[in-house]
Amino acid sequence: MNIRHCFFRWGPTSLAVLFTASLSAPLLAQSDDEQEQADRPELSESAIEGAKLVALGSPNNLPRGEFYIPDEGDVIGEPYTITIEDQEETLVDVARRHNIGFEEIRMANPDVSLWVPGEGTEVVIPTQYILPPGEREGIVINLSELRLYYYPADKPGIVETYPVSVGREEFATPVGKTKTTVKVKDPAWSPPESMRREAKERGDPAPSIVPPGPDNPLGRHAILLGLPSYLIHGTNRPDGVGMRVSRGCIRMYPEDIESLYERVPSGTPVNLIDAPFKAGWASDGTLFVQSFPQLEENLENFEPLLKAMERVSELTDDNNIEVDYARIRRAVESPNGRFTALYGPQAPLPEPEEPASEEESDPLEQGIFEQIELTEKRDDDEEA
Repeated sequence: MNIRHCFFRWGPTSLAVLFTASLSAPLLAQSDDEQEQADRPELSESAIEGAKLVALGSPNNLPRGEFYIPDEGDVIGEPYTITIEDQEETLVDVARRHNIGFEEIRMANPDVSLWVPGEGTEVVIPTQYILPPGEREGIVINLSELRLYYYPADKPGIVETYPVSVGREEFATPVGKTKTTVKVKDPAWSPPESMRREAKERGDPAPSIVPPGPDNPLGRHAILLGLPSYLIHGTNRPDGVGMRVSRGCIRMYPEDIESLYERVPSGTPVNLIDAPFKAGWASDGTLFVQSFPQLEENLENFEPLLKAMERVSELTDDNNIEVDYARIRRAVESPNGRFTALYGPQAPLPEPEEPASEEESDPLEQGIFEQIELTEKRDDDEEA
């Protein structure tokens, strides 16, 4: 599996950033490229206000993004459906209000217009998740899923999850383990050299420093990582959250990073993983799988179907459970984030086999004739 790993150490530039932040001065760090989103519609005021609500009438009656970790199993939350009541509301508005990212809402509602869903349209809110593999500690960011999971040490039995944006292919967010370091409120932003060069070539020179404010791509809160030049931060363009659009940093909705900023201690472990296929048990004994589009930079020497089967085998071998591997294949080949039940109470019954027709020829006899026909064709080809 050809996934890039990084050595996590501070260089001179990063140490300077840390020193600057420790003096309560603005943060000078690289950020996301907002150019690709320049023509995208802005979020409505109703979406922004709605996103600041705490519970949203969610079934678990917990604050935004929080779920109980089941005593047994790996599945949290459940999907639900809402009806669009405002003709001006977009799916992106709905996504932000319900703690969902751009790609998540799009894949869950493939037949609904993103920008003009229309009053009375039913929209699926896919708030059901399989917890990512590995230790349930600190922050886990699944890059393919475009989602962050946080296991607060002071709240055992609770997991929080939020949509994020990660680096696009040429600025891919690396895989590996690190930790949170310094937290900075109202950071300044220093455009990276590559962005300044591109802007200069366009005849529109970029400023050396963007001060805190509505034009700052870092938003109002930033959490530095032990991985140099990488941050978890807010954004002044929240309509892009849940997409691969950044220059490597982890971008969150403003209300989500503000909540995380206040509660995540410095030194919290951060595990950046790439798990496009997830499998886990629900509390009722159903085995679910979930598949997401793979990151292009991690495709080389990676067999998605083989990895998926290995993951399912890890969860079933001890119980001698047989699953329909055709369903695994379909999930891998159609990575849309939807839940597929392989085994248990919620799994569909196997399709009955159609009885063979009495008029059909004997399989052995049919095979002999096919061999003869192929042999004759090969001889004809050789003569030609």
